[in-house]
This record gives sequence, C-alpha cells and structure tokens, in this order.
Amino acid sequence: MAFAVLDSQHNAMRQPQVSSLLSYALLRPILRRSAGQLAIRNGTQADMAGEALHDGHSVVATIQPAITLLGLGIGAAVLARIARLNPIVGYLGLGLGLSILGYGDLSDGPIVIAMAEVGIMFLLFNLGLHFSLGRIRAEAGNIFGFGSLQMLVAGGAFAGLFVLLDMATGLEIPLEFAIIAGLAMGLSSTAVVIGLVKERGQDDCPVGRAAQSILIFQDIAAILLLVAVGALGSGGSMAPALGMAGVKALAAFGIAVLFARYLTEPLFRAIARVGSSEVYTATALFIALAAGWAAGMAGLSLTLGAFLGGMAVADSRYRIMVQTEIDAFRGLFLSFFFISVGLSIDPAVLASDWLIILGASAGLIAIKCAMNVLAGLANRWSVPGSIQLGFLLGQGSEFALVLLALPALAGLVEPRLVSILVTAIAISLAVTPLVSNWGRTLAGKLRQGPPDQKLAGDDAPVVIIGLAPAGRAVADALTYNEIGYLAVESDTERFERSLADGYHVHQANPGDPRSWDALGMERRKVVLVATGNVAISRELTPLVQERLPGIARVIALSGADAMDEFATLGMMPVDVTAQGGIDQIINAVFSALDEERRYPIPNRVDDDEATLVAA
Repeated sequence: MAFAVLDSQHNAMRQPQVSSLLSYALLRPILRRSAGQLAIRNGTQADMAGEALHDGHSVVATIQPAITLLGLGIGAAVLARIARLNPIVGYLGLGLGLSILGYGDLSDGPIVIAMAEVGIMFLLFNLGLHFSLGRIRAEAGNIFGFGSLQMLVAGGAFAGLFVLLDMATGLEIPLEFAIIAGLAMGLSSTAVVIGLVKERGQDDCPVGRAAQSILIFQDIAAILLLVAVGALGSGGSMAPALGMAGVKALAAFGIAVLFARYLTEPLFRAIARVGSSEVYTATALFIALAAGWAAGMAGLSLTLGAFLGGMAVADSRYRIMVQTEIDAFRGLFLSFFFISVGLSIDPAVLASDWLIILGASAGLIAIKCAMNVLAGLANRWSVPGSIQLGFLLGQGSEFALVLLALPALAGLVEPRLVSILVTAIAISLAVTPLVSNWGRTLAGKLRQGPPDQKLAGDDAPVVIIGLAPAGRAVADALTYNEIGYLAVESDTERFERSLADGYHVHQANPGDPRSWDALGMERRKVVLVATGNVAISRELTPLVQERLPGIARVIALSGADAMDEFATLGMMPVDVTAQGGIDQIINAVFSALDEERRYPIPNRVDDDEATLVAA
C-alpha cells in the first residue's frame, strides 16, 4: 500500500529504503554518465550511447506515474470545484476510477509513495505551526482528556462489535484482533479532517480546535497500536515495547521544546539577514522533512515528528513566512495521498461484496458519529457542538489502513474480512465532506447563534502592512482604542526594531499572494499599506479586487502625485507628508472600521516624522 511506510515497527528500515530508491533514481544518470566517460576513454562510445538512451527511458519510467497522477489530479480538482465539492472527493474519486480501470499499480512506485508520505508530513507540520507550547498547555484538556475519552468510547464500541460478530457469526475473531482493530477503527483521518477544517476557516473556532486536539492524541495512540502489532507479530511482550515508545515520544517532545526555545529565533534571524527567498523555502522544507525523518529513525511515526517540527516554529515571529512556504507544497503532495487511498480500493472485492461493503461503510460512519457525539456530551459539550464535531470525525483513518495491512494483525482473521474493512474505511474517507456537512447543517439548526463562533482575539479586523512611522501611529491608535491589529513587515531591520519596541508584528511578505491565506486576509475588514512601496500595490490591485472584494484598503503616500490614481483603483489614499497627514490616515482606518476614535494616542508620531514613511 502507498502508506505502508508509516509502520513504526519497520520504520527504521523502510524509510532509508525509500530514500535509497529516490537517491538511486536521481543519481543513476550521474553515475552512469561517469561510467560513460570511462567508456569513451576505452573507445566504447557506442555502448555509452546505448547506456545514455537506457538512462533516459529509465528516468521517464520512474517519474511517469507521478506525472500521470499529477495531471489527472489537476483535472479532478477542477471538476470537483465546478461541482461545488471538496477537492478531496475529486482525488478519491480519481483513484477509485483508475483502480476500476485496472491502473491500481500507479501508486506502487517509490516516487508516488514518497510524495504521498511527504504530503501527510507537511499537513502535520502545518498543524504543528498552530500549536505553540502555550497552546499545548491550554489545550491539554482537549488533547489528553477529550482525546482519550473519544478513543475509549469509539474504539471500545468497535472492539465490542468485533466480539459480538465472533459470537454471533462464528468468524473466529481473536480477542487481540478485536481490541487492536477496534481501537484502530476509533481513529479518524488527520489528513481529511484537517483539510476540511482549514478550507472552512475553522482552525480557531471551538469545533476546529477540539478536532485538531483529538487528532493529535490519536496520532500518539496510533504509534502505540503500531508498536502493539509489532510485539504481537514477534511474540514478545507488549509492555516493554509500549514503554519504550512512550519514552521516545517524550524525548522527541523535549527536543522540540529545546529547539523552539533556543534555536528557532537565532536560526531564522540569520536567514532573514541573507534576504534570499530560496533560503527561506529550503529551510522550511528542511525542518519539516528532517523532523519527520528523525522521528522515523527513532521508531516513531513520521507524522508525529513533522508535527513536533512545526510546533518548534509555532512561537517564532517567522511562523507566517514558514507557513507560506510550506503551504505551496502541502496541497500538491497531499493530493497524491488521497489519490492513493482511492487506488487502494479493490474493484474485485467491491464488485463481489458490494452490498456487504455498503452496509459496513454505513455502519462504520453511523457508529463512529454516534460514539463521537456521546463522547462530546460526556465531555460536557452542547448537543449542537457534539453533533458537529462527531460528524466531522465520523470516518476511518489512514492509520487503520496501515494497521490492517500488517500481516501480524491481518493474519488473525479471514482475508475477506480485512478487504471489506479496508474498502469500507476508504469509502468513509471519500464521503467525509458530505457527512460533515450534514452534521454542520444539523448543528446550525439546533444551535442558538452562529455555528462557528470564533474565539475572542483571534480575528483582528485590521492588517497593517509595514511598520514605518505611519503604520506605527495607526497601531498605537488601535491599541489605545482596544481594537486588534495584525502587523506584518518584510524589511528585516524594521521588523527587528518594531519587535523590540513591543509591536505585535510578524515577518512576512504580503506582496506574495500565497501568504494571504496564512494571514487570514479574507477575515479582515481593513488593510493599511504603509510600506511606502506603491508599485506592488498597483500590481496586486486586480488580484485583491478579485479575491478580497469586501476589504477596505487604505494606503499611505509620500506626496499627492498618485492620489487620483489610487482613488481610481478603489483605495483610500492619504498623503501622510501633508499637514495633519498622520491624523488623516488614522481617521481613515477608523472610518473604514465604522468605529469612533478616542483620544489621546500614546506614543504618537509627530507629523514632521511622517516624511520617513518610505524609510
């Protein structure tokens, strides 16, 4: 299977194997080119030409499955959007269609396997970026309390169901299988759920935060289940293996904490001084991949390592920059994972046992949703909140697919039962967007008020781009009036000065549209451009008007020459070098917010300092 590399029992062996396959595929032309040069010296140019031709065909054959799936994936995503469906549905449907047509082996190549694995790692790294140490402490109740409760309720229900099946049907299901497989069925899909949460903008609402916390606990539980299956296969005792896995996980967490506290800021400060976007990209990719690799080599899951790598950067003022770089790769690689899930569905099993599979899929989703709702109610959640969360987590998990693929577990029961369970889990992943929408709609009807109320303080209405004097003056005025703002600064020197002066500032490049999602621009009311760079504003105006039509845009200008031009572009231009210019731009922001401004303004910048707006 495409994600069998997640098996922690063999992780230390499999990960180097994937890496060696990739290295061999990439380095083979170079090695053979060197051999060809030796052949020239020996007068065997014809052999060298043949080798070069063979190399070309070999490289093409290696990357062909990835290119094919990438091209088809683009089409599937576009069609899903046209049909107003989540792109995940398009990817899963594409995989199933290819499997039915007999192309199920497209996911077996090392390139596709590695890209699918990297997609999940980037997804968990992105999740870690939103879980700082402070948030881990704040969400500890959800992670270890709510998470363990959900696992016990949902996993226990499935374990009990397997025991009842054994008693009622004579399927000969051992107790070991019932417990491990039952708990595995209690897991939910990190990749699918977090993708939906992010797309819906629920990252910081109660349902989104609880779902992410539960999934973190489930990732830890999945590692323990993998260790338990390994001990089951070797005939050894489970207790020492589980204890060692726990020690390793705690050690990995400790390393992430030390990295976050002592290395993250100095590292990115040094990189910022280089001023190269390529170095930022390379560093972000290195941290995400290296953290997962290190965890894998230690016998833990790559996903847990990637999450800890993101957590190490979460408290940094450079988090938005890192997130922007990772986001561009995450969606691309993650598409390979979802296509691989669709390809894992066996058409023969689907055709011969379709009634049983449909019943198993419906039963899995119904039991999972019901148990999740019960867990929510037991955790003193409201009925609407429990329903929305329960339906969101009402699918099987990619980890369950991995566990059921392991001979030590799958060999305990009939192969037909394993095939039915694997297919039912894959179908549950495919229909998750639809099922979660049902839960969201039902919860919205039951809940008094909006279904996804954000937590206080998470949605500042104003984004200040550039903390030159005009930007600082507006930030001071908003602070005095108890209105939140998010400041971003691309200039390293000015960023460090502003940070030292106590402003809430992140280093990012808002001129890059990829950063807008990370900045949450669609949730803002006003954006103030106070960088003094009007060229970028001109270039980005058409894209801003298309993607952010409801946001008010105020721009600080050094002179009156471009006032008419920017007014025509739909912006509110203010010449901050004119008499009273600083007051005018503050008033423009408050007017756009429809808020009354209170005086005085502490740390106010004098008008004669406004000429430094472009500094």
